[in-house]
Amino acid sequence: MTSVTLRPAVFLDRDGVIIENRADYVKSLAEVQFIPGALTALARLARHNLLIVIVTNQSAIGRGIVARETVDAINAYVVGQIVSAGGRVDALYLCPHHPQDGCACRKPAPGMLLEAARDLDIDLAASVMIGDALTDVQAAEAVRVEPILVLTGLGSAQVHWWTPAQNPLLTVPDLAAAVEQILNENRSLTKTPPE
Repeated sequence: MTSVTLRPAVFLDRDGVIIENRADYVKSLAEVQFIPGALTALARLARHNLLIVIVTNQSAIGRGIVARETVDAINAYVVGQIVSAGGRVDALYLCPHHPQDGCACRKPAPGMLLEAARDLDIDLAASVMIGDALTDVQAAEAVRVEPILVLTGLGSAQVHWWTPAQNPLLTVPDLAAAVEQILNENRSLTKTPPE
């Protein structure tokens, strides 16, 4: 019987963390705008022995606003740009459901994180979730992943909804600052990406 070695991951929301959030959803490649510094931050993160996993709610599919194929093409473009800039994405999970569908994958439910943990042998307790919404924070906390809230996207508006009675919440200006925080806390990480 072989034992599986679990590895830590950095989970990332897409809209508001890597690319600009839009109130009317990102519906085409023309609407993709990378947040300044995001590609450089992801390239820096890719040099370390952490899995990098995007987990994104895409309710525009369930709302009938955009086709799944279009969202898949947008995601492929985003990942391609990350790779072209020297970064990597080990996996991408999306929830296509309408908020009223009651699915287990739409954040704040932790379904995408749990699925990734099963697929990639992730040590959730040693992992981090970077998001711009309190739903990202709630999904992380549901499975003992450390949340980091960036103030890009929805973060600057939603940070005020977090009450002091709740667990302390680390907030940082953007993805670059979140990556800096992670790498400073994990100085023992090797600078070799996983095979």
